[in-house]
Amino acid sequence: MNPAQNRFAIVIITVLFFLWGFALNLNPILIPHLKKACQLSDAQSALIDSASYIAYFVVALPAGLFVRRYSYKAGITLGLLLFALGTFLFYPAAEQRQYSLFLVALFVIASGLTLLETSANPYMLVLGPAESATQRLNFAQSFNGLAAFLAPLLGGTFILSGRTLSASEQQAMSPEQLDTYLQAEASSVQLPFLIIGMVVLVVAILIIATRLPTIQEDDAPAQASGGSLLRQTNLWLGVTAQFFYVGAQVCVSSFFIRFVNQVAGIGEKTAAYLLSGALLGFMIGRFLGTFLMRFIAPPRLLALYSVFNVVLLIVAVLSRGMIPVYALIGVEFFMSIMFPTIFALSIRDLGPNTKVGSSFVIMAIVGGAVFPVIMGRVSDLSTMQNAYLVPAICFLPILYFAVKNFAVKRVTLTASH
Repeated sequence: MNPAQNRFAIVIITVLFFLWGFALNLNPILIPHLKKACQLSDAQSALIDSASYIAYFVVALPAGLFVRRYSYKAGITLGLLLFALGTFLFYPAAEQRQYSLFLVALFVIASGLTLLETSANPYMLVLGPAESATQRLNFAQSFNGLAAFLAPLLGGTFILSGRTLSASEQQAMSPEQLDTYLQAEASSVQLPFLIIGMVVLVVAILIIATRLPTIQEDDAPAQASGGSLLRQTNLWLGVTAQFFYVGAQVCVSSFFIRFVNQVAGIGEKTAAYLLSGALLGFMIGRFLGTFLMRFIAPPRLLALYSVFNVVLLIVAVLSRGMIPVYALIGVEFFMSIMFPTIFALSIRDLGPNTKVGSSFVIMAIVGGAVFPVIMGRVSDLSTMQNAYLVPAICFLPILYFAVKNFAVKRVTLTASH
């Protein structure tokens, strides 16, 4: 590839990082929105996250096999087409106000995202000199963080109406009036998701038309390094830590709007903008955390951040007014370095088993499908504020994993989510 082609390919792959970050970070907007439009409990609304994150567990291995059988470019193309299909399914789901179809649409979108994540990271690593591969990946991942900031900002503006009726207000309406209100709420997702789908299709066409390098994979079977993977205790501790981490991350973000409304009486649109600011803090925290790792060993920083998050979540549960809101914003900041740090610590010293070990750590993303439902159930039985004890507990296994790795002085962060 000539330099111009190479630069264009880097731009296109970087766009993929932005797209999947944007899609996943719309869930915190969809949870309160569809709870209202489809008249759901908190536990039922949490299935939005389950539909998304279960795809990473179900589709990850088939995605890897597809990419290995055909090509990374084919994986990216199929991923984008599935992504677009899922966004288009939002139109009939909203038209019928059928929650199950919304969940199907989200699963299809997440299946496409799984293929994108399986393919885009290795592509970025080979699009240029090997010595600058980490910098290219970090650059692309920064756009993932930018998408996390923009998704709730734009979603709050174009999807949320800012109008939530109390139970008494709904009871005072005639059935026709209530149906009109609910249909208007559901329909607000149609145009935004049609636009997203069209953008994704344009990117798919550009990918098909772009010459991308062929990655030569080593087909030799991996040999055990230091024993079977089953005996790699640190790997399984890392998989467990990642399972709890993604669960905590999704819980904190997904119910942020509901939490802010309950504890501080802030409307959903303003709460969405606060979430956007919190996710901007998450992005800044990742850059700052990477810098701090030059002076503080990554496992120790991971342990310190875990303690901070447990303390902040306890403050969020026990305090009143705006203090709990500020505490959650702080949690977003201190979660920033956790996924890539846990990933890097988990797969260290696996040798030729690194690729297989990495797949298990990625599959642990399924934690994002499990813990929000638990948290939603706790909220239904108690309050949303008390439910934030669930992510507080999730940070304890992460703390344990970090302490077990205190002997490690340096790792290279090569993954994010």
